[in-house]
Amino acid sequence: MFAITLQSTKRLALAAAVGLALSACGTVGSDFKAPKNVGDSAFRHAPQGSAAEARLPQQWWTVFGDETLNRLEQQALRDNPSVQAAAQRLLQAEAQLGVARANQQPSLSVNTSVSNSRTSANTSQGIALGHRSISGNQYALGAAMSYELDLLGRVRRAVEAADAQALAAQADRDGVLLLLSSQVASSYWQLRGLDAELAILNNALGTRRESEELVNARFNAGLSNELDTSRARIERANAEADLQEVQRQRNQIEHGLAVLLGASPSASVLPAVAGSTMPQPPVIPAGLPASLLGQRPDLAGSVATLRAANAQIGVAEGAFYPALTLTGNFGFASEKLSDTLKSGSRVFSAGPLGLSLPIFDGGRNKANLAFAKARYEEAIANHQGKLLTALREVEDALSDAQQRKQQGELQTVSRDAAARAYQVALARYERGISTYLDVTDAQRSALSAERAAAQIGTQRLLAAVAVARALGAGWQADARLATVTQ
Repeated sequence: MFAITLQSTKRLALAAAVGLALSACGTVGSDFKAPKNVGDSAFRHAPQGSAAEARLPQQWWTVFGDETLNRLEQQALRDNPSVQAAAQRLLQAEAQLGVARANQQPSLSVNTSVSNSRTSANTSQGIALGHRSISGNQYALGAAMSYELDLLGRVRRAVEAADAQALAAQADRDGVLLLLSSQVASSYWQLRGLDAELAILNNALGTRRESEELVNARFNAGLSNELDTSRARIERANAEADLQEVQRQRNQIEHGLAVLLGASPSASVLPAVAGSTMPQPPVIPAGLPASLLGQRPDLAGSVATLRAANAQIGVAEGAFYPALTLTGNFGFASEKLSDTLKSGSRVFSAGPLGLSLPIFDGGRNKANLAFAKARYEEAIANHQGKLLTALREVEDALSDAQQRKQQGELQTVSRDAAARAYQVALARYERGISTYLDVTDAQRSALSAERAAAQIGTQRLLAAVAVARALGAGWQADARLATVTQ
């Protein structure tokens, strides 16, 4: 639509080629080098043995083999508001990256105008024309182009910083997913553990009612005393009170789970399940390498933040050097609308090729550079702190899983022995060999041991969740994130 002379086109192409050649001469700032990771040394409390495949599936909770848990996790990841907010933060960061990348491309705008003007007859121009004024319409249609020649890579560094910030937002999103999924799994196993305790307490309550009936019958037959009936009544009431306490705890955890699922706390998201059997936790592979920490979203995001801070140093350094901007205009202008698109109405200008060089800015650029360097050093220190925290969390989780397993094995022995002691005490009491005090003591010990065994079983499942979360679970880093963290 717009006609440009061949000679003008050559000039514009030559200027652009010179700019591109200059931009390839160097880049301000230093290329980013990711900090060294912790290597492949094994964790202190990890199961001993040869290293095995330790990477969990992306949906890491499926290793528990529980369909109800799988359903709850999918619902939470779909409906939880924090997940939706993290997704929007990622979209914002990607949009900012698009803005930064746009600065690498020429800016082209189309404009049109219509005007009517009249000059004075008494100005120097009007006098030169014999005291005549010039008046009339003017129609214009054209386009303008502006392009900053990235001489030393300042714009490229700005794009690199925006790209790293988008990666950090992605890691933040993955961190929200990991935290949410681990909270759902923890709440689920806590509820299942409390269901097991409710089953134990219901059985104990039934046993205590039978014992109370037995003691009352013996009392009515003159074979017992009122003290025994009082003890039986106390034990039955204590079991009922414990049952209400466990139910109260379950209600609170279910309310919290409902919120994690994006539902109303008034909704019944997980009805109680009868039975006191708890599943075994998944086996933790032997020889877990510390390098698995590289898949943790918080550490991946920390490295991306480091990369952004390093690129910002280059942007700050670029302010000390010249900035070269190429501009151009071309189009048509005419007094008559019908003549606007005729060849004689063409207007064209290439340039100016603007060059700006800072001379005196009161120390602003120097202060900005110092600020960027200090922020980078802060990011390094923060990353080291996060790495140490991650190592501690993994060691804590592995140690907890290890000790809970041993504790569970010992508690099983205690539970079996306490159950046997109760049977012996009851038989002795029925034969009149011992008092009912022996029965109540044995009942308390048996109930306490059985509840402790159920609680340890729950803690073992929670420890497995904590190990998955501490290792970054199964969240696979984006290919770009993996490149950054290497």
